[in-house]
Amino acid sequence: MLKQRTLKTLIRASGVGLHGGVKVNMTLRPAAPDTGIIFRRVDLPEPVDIPAKAFMVGDTRMCSCLEFEGVKVGTIEHLMSAFAGLGIDNAWVDLDAPEVPILDGSAAPFVFLIQSAGIEEQNAAKKFIRVTRSIEVRDGDKWARFEPYDGYRLAFSIVFNHPAIDKSAQKAEIDFAEHSYTRELARARTFGFMQEVEYLRENGLALGGGLENAIVLDEFRVLNQDGLRYGDEFVKHKILDAVGDLYLLGHPLLASYSSHKGGHAMNNLLARELLNHQESWEFASYDVAEHAPAGVTRWLNQPA
Repeated sequence: MLKQRTLKTLIRASGVGLHGGVKVNMTLRPAAPDTGIIFRRVDLPEPVDIPAKAFMVGDTRMCSCLEFEGVKVGTIEHLMSAFAGLGIDNAWVDLDAPEVPILDGSAAPFVFLIQSAGIEEQNAAKKFIRVTRSIEVRDGDKWARFEPYDGYRLAFSIVFNHPAIDKSAQKAEIDFAEHSYTRELARARTFGFMQEVEYLRENGLALGGGLENAIVLDEFRVLNQDGLRYGDEFVKHKILDAVGDLYLLGHPLLASYSSHKGGHAMNNLLARELLNHQESWEFASYDVAEHAPAGVTRWLNQPA
């Protein structure tokens, strides 16, 4: 049986919030089968739990932000991406601020935390969402699409009128049957432009951003002294975000996802569209692991 997974033990980390710019203490804790991923704000007079679900997303400006009865948890996508990439079905995420710490701007530190805590299989079947019909959403020239696929594959294309990005690959595809999440995707960092910083900060965004947690570009070049981690790091980060945003479906996917010029808003719109069309998907579990698509078993047993 392909089993659900959680953490073996709790693990803590602290850092700054990308948009709020305040220190955040975070604790990742094991959770029982069928719990899913639940964020808990522990800094409030009464702790508030917010399930990581697509319909709980209330804001998609520069991040995916969950909201419940006025309580927010923002910038969840990199942690959610790490949970998805490592096949973690159930976990509690305790936070003492309204944002997940940005750490280095990628999913790699979260991967390290999860692997340090250890991964434990649980005596319950992992439940996948298998797409059976194509679903597409559009906004002008932006679009995102799900298609049936016997595994999990993501393709993305971006268009930025910038010399540094023009020199890098603007299309990428990750198939978990062939690519390692930890090696080929997790280290891709978020990126931003110096000329946008003033506007963002006037609107309460990117207050904690800097060269230590993002790729920063001026009008001509990448300002980070160490350069890029991947030749296609910009578009790979978009795929990393999509992996996290789409995990808000509540279960791992069996589907082909593709997007052009998409982002958090488009990803959330696509997830909601799929959930609203129950004729386009079904649940799938595997009592015998060998009966699962080859890509799934490779994904769940990828090297560290």
